[in-house]
Amino acid sequence: MNQLQDLYQKAIRFAGEKHANQQVPGTTANYLLHLSNVAMEVMVAYQHDPVFDVQYAVQLALLHDTLEDTDCDLDELSEMFGEAIAEGVAALTKDDRIEEKEEKMKDSLQRILQLTKEVGIVKLADRITNLQPPPSHWSTEKCSRYKQEAKLILNRLGHCNVYLSERLQKKLAVYPVTRNGKMHTQD
Repeated sequence: MNQLQDLYQKAIRFAGEKHANQQVPGTTANYLLHLSNVAMEVMVAYQHDPVFDVQYAVQLALLHDTLEDTDCDLDELSEMFGEAIAEGVAALTKDDRIEEKEEKMKDSLQRILQLTKEVGIVKLADRITNLQPPPSHWSTEKCSRYKQEAKLILNRLGHCNVYLSERLQKKLAVYPVTRNGKMHTQD
């Protein structure tokens, strides 16, 4: 387990430096809150079913947004953490060359499915973490689209980890959408 702690510390420090000025959307919290929550979901999933490479998955969890949200590039990530980590993070990163949001997600999911289950586990953990009450400025339509996207993720990647699949299903069951400024639960 000491090796996991060392890998965690290296990855979170790198992510912390890269995401230093980024906040969790709709809050004043530093973005490391999101990254550490994704890593926590992965570690708890491992406690429930220790049949995946937790060291690889935790590093992916902490680094999964570095290519998408920071000035980090694939070469830097590969040099610091190895080719497998860089490849996993690249699959978790939406391709900006694709214009339509739904197509970006489908493309990312397709790339995730070509890699080991740890990459899919991180995507499930990421969406679980993101299914907090939506920012108040989100429209009902945006909340509904986000929920539909989460269902797509569950449908495509649910086989990667039973515990996280069940957790995502529970989150979806209570995910609120806004209507006329009031919070409602919708399936």
